[in-house]
Amino acid sequence: MRKDDMDQVPDRWQSRVDAVWDDDALHERERITRIDEIAAELDAGHPVALFERAGARDSAGEEEAAEPLYRAALDAGLDPERRTQAVIQLASTIRNLGRVDESLALLADEYERTRGRPLADEAAAFFALALVSSGDATRGASIALTALAPHLNRYTRSVTGYAAELLEGPGA
Repeated sequence: MRKDDMDQVPDRWQSRVDAVWDDDALHERERITRIDEIAAELDAGHPVALFERAGARDSAGEEEAAEPLYRAALDAGLDPERRTQAVIQLASTIRNLGRVDESLALLADEYERTRGRPLADEAAAFFALALVSSGDATRGASIALTALAPHLNRYTRSVTGYAAELLEGPGA
């Protein structure tokens, strides 16, 4: 398989992974086992397999086991959407592990990189959470409100303006 194609998976493979994620009856350990079994059908270093294995562990609260798998998936190369998901999930994981500054750096870069692209709001949401965790709740609120404003039926301009004013206020 060419390096360019390493982030590709058969539709049937992805459907089976998605079915595991959609099965709310599975216990976390069982979900990890099932994802690992499906992932094993691909090369050991396949970025999507690594990403799915990381997500299963992360979802089960096994952040320390998830982190190296996320990093390996990112190093192996993911398509743009999965890459953004992996960065968000890795940053959330390391925030939960107490490394807020590292999480902030990852999310700040991803927030800037995804503006106007798929998953921009998701990057903004997790960037806002990391900002709150770092003690910068005002900036976190501004980021979150800026992401929310375009989705409002009314007051988009007002909310956008107020979000900007938060950064101009006392202590900003």
